[in-house]
Amino acid sequence: MFASPFVGELRGGHVDAVNVLSTSRTNLLPVVSGGIDGSVRIWDLQNRKMVKSLEAHGRCVSGVVFGNGIEGLFYSCGEDGVVKGWCCYPRNEYITSSVGGDGDNSDEDSEGYAKKPSARIKTNEEEESPYGPFNVYRVPAGRGNANSSLSFTSIDHHWSDSQFATSSSDAAVHLWDPERSTPITSFTNLWGSDDTVTTIRYNPAERSLLAHCSNDRGIGLHDTRASSALQKSILSMKSNSLEWNPMEPYMFVVGNEDYNAYTFDMRKLNRPTQMFKGHVAAVMSVSWSPTGTEFVTGSYDKTMRIFNVRKEGGTASHTGTNATGVARDIYHTKRMQRIFCTAYTLDHKFILSGSDDTNIRLWKARSSEKMGQLSAREESSLQYRQALVQKYVHLPEVKKIAKARRVPKFIKKQTEMERVQKEKRRRKEGNVVKHSKPGTKGFTDDKGKSVVKTVD
Repeated sequence: MFASPFVGELRGGHVDAVNVLSTSRTNLLPVVSGGIDGSVRIWDLQNRKMVKSLEAHGRCVSGVVFGNGIEGLFYSCGEDGVVKGWCCYPRNEYITSSVGGDGDNSDEDSEGYAKKPSARIKTNEEEESPYGPFNVYRVPAGRGNANSSLSFTSIDHHWSDSQFATSSSDAAVHLWDPERSTPITSFTNLWGSDDTVTTIRYNPAERSLLAHCSNDRGIGLHDTRASSALQKSILSMKSNSLEWNPMEPYMFVVGNEDYNAYTFDMRKLNRPTQMFKGHVAAVMSVSWSPTGTEFVTGSYDKTMRIFNVRKEGGTASHTGTNATGVARDIYHTKRMQRIFCTAYTLDHKFILSGSDDTNIRLWKARSSEKMGQLSAREESSLQYRQALVQKYVHLPEVKKIAKARRVPKFIKKQTEMERVQKEKRRRKEGNVVKHSKPGTKGFTDDKGKSVVKTVD
């Protein structure tokens, strides 16, 4: 109840709202963020300091993602219709030493130097920088809309191959090879819809499977080996974000405009497996823990919530006492504004959040967890206390301490208002069933109402 999960902010923050965040899949320290003003910043997570600020795009940065290698390569896309490749480590500087090389070295790789991509495409207006851009990617004007009006909405890198995918405002999904400046494949008119694809994500296990959200309230699956989409579900409201479970890759979670988050089994998209409630505004971001047992949501209501999705020894599709759809923790501060992006660190101990107040904040994944090394006696004492809580959590006095969370007054008022509205809707539905011909009307649960229809 009285734990302090807030660790601190990353110093040297953005000058505008933080729109996107990305953590490396192979390294704990580097973090990359993108802002509404078009800037991309590289952060050192250990020291909580900015390493480099890059003027990456002329408009809002809509996505950043790390590659799957150890070279520190990452890619950014923006609403200016350009994708750029960068590197966390300065070119011509040693990775394992603080001694830098000569700034005029050639493009040949040297032993001990940071490796950079071979396909270098440089424009006249870009200044030389040791961090890049080393590659610039554009969609040719002949594909879809004119190049001047095209904007990218999302980007994701393949988990094992040297390949990344982007979604754009021309309702298309593009696949890219880092060695080429134009897409290798483009998929347009998915399911016969011209609505913009807003989020694109590679499946961690299925090498050719993509999942994405679109502006027509749809979430869909697409096989990159085929020219047609696999399956699509239309929800009652639009989904803002989507992420695959890294440990159980047949599951994914979406954050929706109806204030809820839903987990889906990709084999059955006509009904969510679980519904997670609590927010009083649109869910803007979701991020899985590396363990796949929980995820964090960031919302327009200025709070973050952490949800458990499985019970001990079970899978994400099994519900239990730890998977009730209610958040186990709620994080907020007085100064934190609307949250646009969240991310877990690779060690599962910390959470990053980017918000409308230009700050990136660092939080503990377990609010009451002690930071630093624990002695054997401390670990034994901690385990004993946790066992006592699990044993007596059903008692009202213990339950109040274990489950109660302090929330802002605004959240309390909105939650109470939502409770009253829900009771009115259930009462109205009950009256309709009561006064209808027997068998013609029935009650529908909240999970069933979330999906309007499926499209094959």
